[in-house]
This record gives sequence, C-alpha cells and structure tokens, in this order.
Amino acid sequence: MFGSNLHINSVTKILFILFLAIFLLPLNSQSQTKEVVALKGDGIYRLLTRYGLSSVEYMDDFIALNKSNLGQNNTLFAGVKYKLPDTAKLPATPAASTTPSKGTGKMVHYDIFGSKYADVEILSNDLKGAVYYLVGGHGGPDPGAVGKYNGYHVYEDEYAYDVTLRLARKLIENGATVYMITRDKNDGIRDEYSLKADKDEVCYPNLKIPLNQTKRLRQRTDAVNQLYKKHKGSFQRMIAVHVDSRSRSENIDIFFYHDKRSETGEKACKILRDTIEKKYHEHQPNRGYTGTVSNRNLYVVRSTWPTAIFIELGNMNHQRDVKRLVIPDNRQAVANWLTLGLITDYKTNK
Repeated sequence: MFGSNLHINSVTKILFILFLAIFLLPLNSQSQTKEVVALKGDGIYRLLTRYGLSSVEYMDDFIALNKSNLGQNNTLFAGVKYKLPDTAKLPATPAASTTPSKGTGKMVHYDIFGSKYADVEILSNDLKGAVYYLVGGHGGPDPGAVGKYNGYHVYEDEYAYDVTLRLARKLIENGATVYMITRDKNDGIRDEYSLKADKDEVCYPNLKIPLNQTKRLRQRTDAVNQLYKKHKGSFQRMIAVHVDSRSRSENIDIFFYHDKRSETGEKACKILRDTIEKKYHEHQPNRGYTGTVSNRNLYVVRSTWPTAIFIELGNMNHQRDVKRLVIPDNRQAVANWLTLGLITDYKTNK
C-alpha cells in the first residue's frame, strides 16, 4: 500500500514538472525576447532595425509601449530596458547589422544604400505601380546651405541626401519603383550625427554634376523627363529634398512647394503636410506644427514632367531645425512620415 502511494506521488511530481516545462518556460522565454537594452547611440529606428523590425510598421507601437522611459523627442537612454512590440516574426536575438530582417516578403539588394542597409525587404505592395524620382538638393561641387551644430559644419547636400536615401528605401519597401537622380556610390544611409562632406555626387545615370547652377538644374530635369517617357502612363512623382537658409532667429517646420499649374501637385503637398502634422501631434502633442504649402516658380518644379513636390526640411541657420537633421532617428522619422503621406497620395490622388 505504501509502495503504491509512493508510485502515485512520483507520477504526480513528474506530471507537475512536465506542466511547468510545457506551459511556464515558453512564457518566460517569450517575455525575455520582448525586452531589450538600448546601447549608447541607439535611437528607436536603430534599435528596431537591430531586432529585424520595420520602423514604419512598429515605430508607433514601440513609443506607446515605452512612453514612460523615453526622453525628449522620444530619445532612448543607454542601459535602459525597452519593450519590443508583439510580433510573430520577432527574433530571439538581434539580427546582424548587415543582415536584413527575415520576413515573408521579397528581398532586393541596392548597393546605393550602403552595406548595412543594402538588403531591402518588400513589406507591402501599397505603392506597386508608382514611380518616384528623388532629387537630393545640390551635390557635386555645390554643398548648398552650410550651418553649424556643436562645433562642426552641417552641409545641406549631405543631410538632404541622407533623408532622400532613407525615403527611397521606405518607398521600395512598399513596392514602389524608385530612381535616385542625385547619387553617391560611397555615401549610403549613414547613422552618424556629423556627415562628412564630399563632392563626388553624380546625376543619374552617372553624369558629372556641373558647377553652373542652370546647367546643373537642367541636367537633373532632363534625367527625370527621360525616365518619365519610359514610364509614361504610370503614377509618377518627382520629389526634391532641400534645406532652406534663413535668418538664425527663424525657426520653421517642414514645408512644401508645388507648381502653380498643378492641382495634383498642390493636393499631394497638402497630403504630406497633413501627415506630418498628424505625426507631430501623436508624438509631440504640445509642439505644434506650422508647415505650409504654396506654389513657387522653381526650375525643377516647373520643368519636370511628373507631378512635382519640393520639400524644405527646415532652416539651416536655426539650431532647433538643424537638430532635426543631425539626429539620425529624426532623419528616419521624416522619411517614415513622408512615406505614409505618399502612400495616401498614391491611393487618393491619381
């Protein structure tokens, strides 16, 4: 009788241990993968990318989960634990910096984004059929506006180009066809505050950029228009990205220009402005946003055949505006928000 009870107790203990192994341990393991520690220099974009998560898809969820542990403008603190959004595709360990996230979408490779970001996963077909011509302002022998931040120079062409590259990658992720009109084979997407200036940018496909402004503008306009003919009948947009230069006291938000003859261009700019305003309201409710939409007689706006959108990212001479440029996560956020607006433009403004 005693031996029988001992056998029953042993079986009970075994079943209890199996219960713990099957039901409790996976839960503990799963919860561990949802908390990660921010490293020095991390921003939300970099952290999500390290763990194979799209910042477009998961940025808002991440902020909502970690609002109490975020600094001003949703910055991260090194050494602090942050929760990752729930997703069935969440890897147990960080993805290597040169390895793309392993999702279910098609993978494509573009060297122009640099080794770290060259592999791009197609996450959606939201922009399938859309064609974009992206023109980073100035370049080659012309650096554009030059500002200063924390003792180092900030060159318009380098920062506008980095935002343009990030935008290109996001558009491709959503199924678009993208042409980088201003191109630099050495400068992929850079996650540094200080972007080293150079003069080796070229115009699509591989043309030396002239010093003369009129020739330079005509060169990139011709490149866009030749490609426009190739894709005639498709949804097409020319997007130029610049940084304005005004007095040091003038703090300005991202604003937009369009051709006065183009109702479609005006509507596209308003969609982008409204998207930026909405995102600022979500992430910085007390900040406000004063970005504008207006027409302006700019050469690339009036002379390119696709619907033209001209974007000014801020005032190079104002420290708050420059901060919008020098922080890599800020540049990525701008690209993310513009992508969301362009998806709306594609769906509602054909």
